[in-house]
Amino acid sequence: MRTARDDRRRAKASMWGNTYEPPPVLTRPAGPVGRSPKGVEVPGLATADGHDVVPALLPPAASDLDEIPEHVVDLADRFLRLPRHLGIHSGGMVMCDRPVIEVCPVEWARMPGRTVLQWDKEDCADAGLVKFDLLGLGMLTALRIAFTSVAEHEGRTLDLHALPAEDPRVYDLLSAADTVGVFQVESRAQMGTLPRLQPRTFYDIVIEVALIRPGPIQGNSVHPYIERAHGRQAVTYLHPLLEKSLAKTKGVPLFQEQLMQMAIDVADFTPAEADQLRRAMGSKRSTERMEALKGRLLSGMASHGITAEVGEQIYDKLRAFADFGFPESHAYSFAFLVYASAWLKVYHPAAFYAGLLAAQPMGFYSPQSLAADARRHGVEVLRPDVQASDVQACVERTGPTPPGGEPLLVPAPSGTGPAVGVGVRTGAAADVPRSLAVRLGLASVRSVGEDVAQRLVDERRAHGPFADLRDLVRRVRLSTTQLEALATAGALDVLGATRREALWAAGALAQEGPDTLPGVSVGVQAPTLPGLSDVEAATADVWATGVSVDSYPTQFVRDGLDAAGVLRVVDAFAHEAGRRVAVAGVVTHRQRPGTAGGVTFLSLEDETGLLNIVCSAGLWQRFRHVARTSRALVVRGRLERSDGATNLVAEHLGVLSLKVRSTSRDFR
Repeated sequence: MRTARDDRRRAKASMWGNTYEPPPVLTRPAGPVGRSPKGVEVPGLATADGHDVVPALLPPAASDLDEIPEHVVDLADRFLRLPRHLGIHSGGMVMCDRPVIEVCPVEWARMPGRTVLQWDKEDCADAGLVKFDLLGLGMLTALRIAFTSVAEHEGRTLDLHALPAEDPRVYDLLSAADTVGVFQVESRAQMGTLPRLQPRTFYDIVIEVALIRPGPIQGNSVHPYIERAHGRQAVTYLHPLLEKSLAKTKGVPLFQEQLMQMAIDVADFTPAEADQLRRAMGSKRSTERMEALKGRLLSGMASHGITAEVGEQIYDKLRAFADFGFPESHAYSFAFLVYASAWLKVYHPAAFYAGLLAAQPMGFYSPQSLAADARRHGVEVLRPDVQASDVQACVERTGPTPPGGEPLLVPAPSGTGPAVGVGVRTGAAADVPRSLAVRLGLASVRSVGEDVAQRLVDERRAHGPFADLRDLVRRVRLSTTQLEALATAGALDVLGATRREALWAAGALAQEGPDTLPGVSVGVQAPTLPGLSDVEAATADVWATGVSVDSYPTQFVRDGLDAAGVLRVVDAFAHEAGRRVAVAGVVTHRQRPGTAGGVTFLSLEDETGLLNIVCSAGLWQRFRHVARTSRALVVRGRLERSDGATNLVAEHLGVLSLKVRSTSRDFR
């Protein structure tokens, strides 16, 4: 009889390892040669595009990095690709018909009670072990939370596998690149491609998911596919034998399965050899493995009369996919979640945003950007409240359902929209009022955490609302730090004290608790204190929760920007291409993909939306300190537009001082 112990012995997590890549490969050898690693300033060279890390293949020349000594660069070149760190693969599980330890070595992991193989996925595959990648996606959690909210507040039971298919409104949203929060297609590169591709079918989403990957980008597949999809370029093949494998993607290779079929068709690979090619493409040692197969490929193509020149071109397409090519089955699975999350954003926006905020950390955007996107779409986001909040963000009914039902979300280019005034409730500013809002959770408040938030919510549900501040602390044990954070977040306003009054009382109130005698604490009556200004309220919100629910940092300097002729993001989308403009905003992301030839991309956000900024390598060097360290920028440059996708090609970067703190998510 099989036992749980037997199952554990037959299934193990595989090892994962990384190698030295820029920038660590440059800082590692600095110490032994007498140079402080902290003194070797290296820009982010191994960066991410969307969710995919794209490693640079070689360390840059010293001339590109403030004259790093040549002997440091020489040592870095020797370190390149050597093992740096070993750990447990995040999702790789190996299963065996016998105890795995009989096949490969197993060791105890650092986490108590957990074991891990000493082999990585390539070693396991070479030994014939079966490995599964079990992906834990935050979007699945967000969808589950959102579906529960829809059932609770709208009385509709949703099934992930029974959503209405091929909905035109979903494709309108995707084609407008109004995809902040939508799974997989919310990155800068995806939002720049969606208006050009204009997806109208599910398979278009599959293509979109696969297009913005380092493999197709390095293989120069993105632009040709879009041109052919719109009939602006004829569908051609490097050789007629490729039509069988590439016809459905208009002659452009996108998927690993296609490249396997290409090898079979043009080089007489056996299915087993094609599978070796697939494994080589998916291996971190893929470039070396692909080179080893080159001779076999070229000789096979020559036997079909394919010239050496065309053969090299076909091989280059194959080799490009050695770095992060996508299996078609994987693209289908991801496309399904793209469609589901986009459908939810259109039809149940409050539940959509609540699910995303409740499932943090996840996705491409910070909670501040998600809340700003909700606000631009007329969905109100409310502060934490000890009387109303759940542990995590949730949907809250704020009024009766409007006649005709809750309004749908109306797509806008890149999610841009008119700004709602500072302190104005989003629902009051909407043309069509909504009855559902998003309430931030108590766990989102600094220093509170899930355990304390859960105790507070459980107590409120079991014994009713809190009467006042003293009743709260006598029923739920809270520290001074936690009370101060709740007060700063505005979560105690409902108990009759302003934020400053609650902060004043926090120290004394924390001395009381469920285990103290009533009436023995010191007084907590606050003197008359001034209220918070709009800027102070926003600063307090961001400090406590990371989200300013009724403003955006750029709104507090908008008068000065208007006087200087600096545009809002939404206005930049309305101007003609080629025009030189200035736009200001918070830097939400910095990216330098390894496939972009040194170009760095910034995402700039203000109260009206997001704009992609393109920084050439030369401009980045000129404004390097400003570009890397500034939380907000004034960017002057030239508007660029292609098939509805708008960028600002930067010519000058200036620091924008904001009164409310902001942070960026930088991919390196």
